[in-house]
Amino acid sequence: MEAWLVEISRAAILVIDTMALIIIVAGTVEAFVSGFVLMLSSRTGHERRDVWLRYARWLVAGLTFQLAADIIETSITSGWDAVIRVGAIAAIRTALNYFLERDMAEVRERNRERRDPAPAAA
Repeated sequence: MEAWLVEISRAAILVIDTMALIIIVAGTVEAFVSGFVLMLSSRTGHERRDVWLRYARWLVAGLTFQLAADIIETSITSGWDAVIRVGAIAAIRTALNYFLERDMAEVRERNRERRDPAPAAA
């Protein structure tokens, strides 16, 4: 029974990592094409920032899937060296995800302030 669960877990890890890879590659291609077009045109900084914000969303999605695969891998990993390695990878991905989310929230807040400026005090 345990061997069966390990094999199913390995297959799930492979599928989830593949989904993460597809998400990250698609986002990278989209950011590259959009960024290249913007470099050739005289677009504003806001449009360039929007490209990077969209790219960050793709990366957060990909990292989230990779973290899910890491969690499953931790459940079937034996030996402390492997557990520490998977834990370190999960910690790095979690930190990257946190900082990307924080940066995206800051950009959204700046955009909101730019659209809806606070009224001046009388």
